[in-house]
Amino acid sequence: MATTLLRNSPTFTTAIDDPLLPFLRSIKKALEDSTTSSTQNLSKLLRDCINKFKNNHSYRNDPRFLKIWFLYMDVSADFDSVFKGMLNSNICANDASLYVYSACFFEAKGRLLDADTIYKLGISKNAEPIKWLEKAHTLFLSRVSEICNVASSQKVDYKESATLENNDINPWDASTLNDLLKKINPLITKFDGYHSSTKSYTGKIALSTLKNASRNKVIEIGGIKYHIKGCAGQGGFAQVYKANVDSDPDDVVALKIQKPAFPWEFYMYRQLDQRISDRERSNYGSAHRIHLYSDCSILVCNYLAHGTLQDVINSYVVIGKFMEEVLCIYYTIEMLHMIETLHDVGLIHGDFKPDNLLIRYARGNLTEDGLLDRSGCWHDQGLCLVDWGRGIDLNLFPDHTVFKGDCRTSGFRCIEMQEDRPWKFQADAYGLCGVVHTMLHNTYMETVKKESSDGGSVYLPRLPFKRYWNVELWKTFFTKMLNDYPGHDDRKLLQELKKSFQDYISSDPQHIKKLKELLAKQRVSLCSA
Repeated sequence: MATTLLRNSPTFTTAIDDPLLPFLRSIKKALEDSTTSSTQNLSKLLRDCINKFKNNHSYRNDPRFLKIWFLYMDVSADFDSVFKGMLNSNICANDASLYVYSACFFEAKGRLLDADTIYKLGISKNAEPIKWLEKAHTLFLSRVSEICNVASSQKVDYKESATLENNDINPWDASTLNDLLKKINPLITKFDGYHSSTKSYTGKIALSTLKNASRNKVIEIGGIKYHIKGCAGQGGFAQVYKANVDSDPDDVVALKIQKPAFPWEFYMYRQLDQRISDRERSNYGSAHRIHLYSDCSILVCNYLAHGTLQDVINSYVVIGKFMEEVLCIYYTIEMLHMIETLHDVGLIHGDFKPDNLLIRYARGNLTEDGLLDRSGCWHDQGLCLVDWGRGIDLNLFPDHTVFKGDCRTSGFRCIEMQEDRPWKFQADAYGLCGVVHTMLHNTYMETVKKESSDGGSVYLPRLPFKRYWNVELWKTFFTKMLNDYPGHDDRKLLQELKKSFQDYISSDPQHIKKLKELLAKQRVSLCSA
């Protein structure tokens, strides 16, 4: 594309005749120069060029200007907005190239529905050459069909297994995961951002040295330099580091380094990309790419700088106070909505706890409107569920599969795990209850059997509800979430519980006012800490 930017110039010969020409020369030079400074300069050049000429009718149908938009879409993190900008500016709107190349870009990102929509948009506009556009769309549908066939054929048929019964599958067992990874390998290698090497990691700085003194070290992965700014978290098999990409303080990522190599989490993130709607996608973490080596894997993820829900809870613990009930209710609504969305598309998180829930804040001030339907500024406010290493894709198992196995996370083992009974969605449901209990009581949940009104027994938290809480609301929540939880379709229950909390919070305008004040106070105190 670099060499064709100038070659395809129309009849213009000088910068006076063609004001775009100086930009084209600078962009061509930046593309041919592979240094870090030039890469950083390219994005600014493309942005400046687009802003300068996007309203200039002389370039509206200029293929060179279209290519500049494509280049900017490729280097921009927010490529959705760049594409929408092209449409809004009516750039080459009747040129099939706009739709074919844009659709290919979205397809490479795993956004198959968006790619199909783009093809159909171009065809509806009768963009020329229409035959080429229609053929490209047909080939795209053929590729999608192939992917669907591959995914369908990768279902693990444990019904025919001599060693595992359908109800005795441990989704976290090493042999199960290895079997799944082998079967999905043809699919995962096609995902955007997948990079694999049979060799071990051989960077100038050994990854093992990052544990002791990581700050300000620079590691290079896949031709990109990451400036480590510090450790963001660690577990038994993985460490997470905050890093700037190519020294850009505004381009911050999280590097998850794991030994041995573990591509499963990357697969789960790509399933989220494909199955979760754009409106809901920010509620769940995202991965840019993964680099697999023979001795480790490095997952490059989005970085959120506002801490975790555990940090919020701890901020109350250290001063000897408890989270206010209206704030607990707000986060409960958010988590119920997140789990409902996940389970509806056949995904289970499997490690639902406050450490894995990152805080998101609205860009502007919160308003009185939009809380219940999560619109306006409330859309950006909430939580983001990360750490998908224990995620379960139900599409890879026979219908109505239930699982055996223990997550072994103290305080978050569902009752079925504790009693060695089959489970499914209960893993996330119990995790959610555990998080809510921690918000209310500042301590992990223990459950006990208590006598119910009908003479039977139910599981409830050991600690009693405080008398000044909305006791019936919380009692109903824990009773339904901990007892006889739906095994195969929990949407109705989650929606009913969510509505009960929403009805309470909207019953008095003072609740929303108090919530806004608490969130504003939380943001100031935690972000300044």
